[in-house]
Formats: sequence, C-alpha cells, structure tokens
Amino acid sequence: MASCKTLGYVHSLESFGSVDGPGVRFVVFLQGCALRCKYCHNPETWAEGGEAWTAEALFQRVYRYRNYWGKKGGITVSGGEPLRQMDFLTAFFTLAHAKGVHTALDTAGQPFRPDDPAYLAAFDRLMANTSLVILDLKEIDPERHRQLTGKDNTNILAMARRISDLGIPLWVRHVLVPGLTDDEEGLRKTADFIRSLKTVQRVEVLPYHTLGLFKWQKLGIPYPLPDAVPPTAEQVKRAEELLEVSRYPG
Repeated sequence: MASCKTLGYVHSLESFGSVDGPGVRFVVFLQGCALRCKYCHNPETWAEGGEAWTAEALFQRVYRYRNYWGKKGGITVSGGEPLRQMDFLTAFFTLAHAKGVHTALDTAGQPFRPDDPAYLAAFDRLMANTSLVILDLKEIDPERHRQLTGKDNTNILAMARRISDLGIPLWVRHVLVPGLTDDEEGLRKTADFIRSLKTVQRVEVLPYHTLGLFKWQKLGIPYPLPDAVPPTAEQVKRAEELLEVSRYPG
C-alpha cells in the first residue's frame, strides 16, 4: 500500500508547463522507462536513478505553485514512465486529490499488467486519484510497435480500455514520424481504436523533431533514425484527418 513516505525517483521538475495537460501545470518527470523508442527525446530517463523524494515532500514543494494554476491547471507526472513507480505516484496523487488539485498522468502504458489482479487493484487505486490520463499511443500494430519501441502493445491497448471503462478522461497523443508512424492504414486503425473508447476528450498529433538528438550524442548512443525529418504541415494535417482529431475538441 502506498504511503506519503513512499520514495520516488525524480529526473527533473518543471514549474510552469503549458503543453502537459489543461491550463498551467507543474510537471514532475520521473526516472526510468522500459521502452526504447527510436525517436525518444529523453533517453537520459531510461535508466534507474534520479533524485529520491518522498511523496509528501514532493507534494509540499509542488503545492507552493498552486496560485499559478488557476481553475484549469494542476499537476502532471510524466517521465520516463511514471507507471514504473506506481506506489509513489499513487501516494503523490492521493495527496493532490485531497487538496482538490487536478492530476494528470502522462504515460505510454507499457508497465500495465492486465492479467495480474493485484496490479489491477493497485492501478484502480491510482485511477481513483487521477483526473486525466494522457496516453502516448505510438503504434497500433503490435509488431510495428515492437520494432519501434522494443515492446509489444497488447497490454497498452488493454490499459486504454480499462481507463475508458473506469470513466477517466483520456487524451491520446501520436508522434508523427514520416516513413515510420504515418502510414494511412495504421492511422485509420488507430482512429478505429480511439473511437471504441468512451472517455477520449482530445486527440493530438505531435510532429517528430530532433531537439533531443544531442542527448543521444552526449550519452554515446547511436541514433537509430539519422535520416528522419520532421513532417510537413500537409503531412500533419493529413494525419489529423485520419485520426479524426476534429471529433475530439478537448
């Protein structure tokens, strides 16, 4: 059972985020991720480590900024992959929820274990204190997802369905990489899956960028997409049409 003394390992903090959920957000980036996305812009978060915080101490630090959040803002926890530290995340969100703070989980869903009853019970406790889930849906086809990230996506899609069944608001994001995540059939299937969910409020297409390339170089890791380029405005627009973005005004 999570407690306010549960330790979490934090990569970094951002006190004034504007793209990580509704309104102005305090964004906590947790350390650790099992995915190895070919276009990852935060490879330094893959490994374990980071700065240790208790949920209570971190919330006290974050809550000082509440006057900036207004009625729409709040706290977002991102990564890395926050669900790798679910006990800490639950304790942190429980403290926030008790104060009426809007809590957003930014996740790719990979740690989700749909066949583990104890895990599902813990996940549901987290969801009871979560105002919004922002799901990075990288690829709909299981094999293409494995080629892109190193992992299957069956459990990720199951997580999206459970969030929907629990009635938790959901935003879906898709990173558009020309020649890699922009095939029309895949985008149509992704749209079909999103349409099957009951709580999707917003769908966003995030254009691929190379702003994190220097991090790969600094870490001495060969970048797997040396020839990739950002999508054109026309390519983004076409993806938005295929994903039916206009159905979900947010």
